[in-house]
Amino acid sequence: MKKKLLSKGFEVELFTGLPSGEHVGVSAGVKRDLPEFVIEPDHRNLEYITVPEFSYLPLKEALLAPRRRLRKWLLEKNLTLLPGSTLSLGNSKCFERSDLLNPYHDFIEANYGTRVVTASIHINLGIKDLSLLFAAIRLVRCEAALFLAMSASSPFLDGIATGAHSQRWLQFPLTPENVPLFVNHDHYVEWVERHLESGHMLNERHLWTSVRPNGPRRPYELNRLELRICDLITNPEILLAVTAFLEVRVLSLLHNPDQLDPLRVSTLTPHELSVLSDTNDANAAKKSFDANLQHWRDGRPILCRTWIEELLDEVRPLAMELGLLERLAPLQDVLIKGNQAMHWLKAFSSGMPVSEILQEGIVCMNAEESSVSKPGVILG
Repeated sequence: MKKKLLSKGFEVELFTGLPSGEHVGVSAGVKRDLPEFVIEPDHRNLEYITVPEFSYLPLKEALLAPRRRLRKWLLEKNLTLLPGSTLSLGNSKCFERSDLLNPYHDFIEANYGTRVVTASIHINLGIKDLSLLFAAIRLVRCEAALFLAMSASSPFLDGIATGAHSQRWLQFPLTPENVPLFVNHDHYVEWVERHLESGHMLNERHLWTSVRPNGPRRPYELNRLELRICDLITNPEILLAVTAFLEVRVLSLLHNPDQLDPLRVSTLTPHELSVLSDTNDANAAKKSFDANLQHWRDGRPILCRTWIEELLDEVRPLAMELGLLERLAPLQDVLIKGNQAMHWLKAFSSGMPVSEILQEGIVCMNAEESSVSKPGVILG
């Protein structure tokens, strides 16, 4: 019997600005006229959320349709959508409030400032069985660096190259600082309640880590895994390939928890695994595919690119069974040619100014939205 796919949904954060690449905040106006969009504390970025789907066929249009509507609104004001996940041309010295009367925004500005003014993709996979959900969260936490490497698109900040491939992840405040590898749902509930009581978390959403459980009433009612580490991936085919890779990896665990749950398989302690994962994430943010990582099974060193290639080979039989092999194909191209950050840094090292790099990215992002899915071309 053919194995079933999981439900998939996205939270997409975007920057708005001028065709020249400078950021301009208009989120309050967008929210007024396009209620599907959600404002962030700084008005230079905003968010939309897609409806969960099991099949991949409607996902591309679900990702692009809101962008087209937003672009049309922006065009009337001589504005556009900007690629990248940081304030590439600035100004990171100034926090530009979207709602001066919102006390939560007071807290964000006072405690984090523009460190949180970023754009990213959050990928949600539906998993209702809590024991399997937390096993999946453990595996994805231990491999999150690989997904950051594939998505890295933020090498610039304030008009300069920072030396990182994902400046976003290096600057974004992981909160609380030390998040354990959750053993089960009870462990997660107890930990969240304790941190809410101590004030280390402002509310149940104030858990900013590479991956977390999500659901209608956190921490008590949960129904999905949320991968939060990815930079903004504007190309829908690459985003769907990353999503398919994540899904096939999680499904591999759901079918074989004794072989893939780090809590059962790794020679490292849960604390050592959480430290290893955070260290891997930081290293992937700096060098993406060329980062030296440590494998969660035994702590052995492994090159990020090699690890991804090994996992792609490992999931190939299941991907074929699920009809997702073609969905994964764009990842081979990314591994060979490089991610967004690598392309941009190559252009920058050749002498192209950040502003021109951004302007080329704006044109490419616009072209992506003219692409329409053709049902039946790719399975899944």
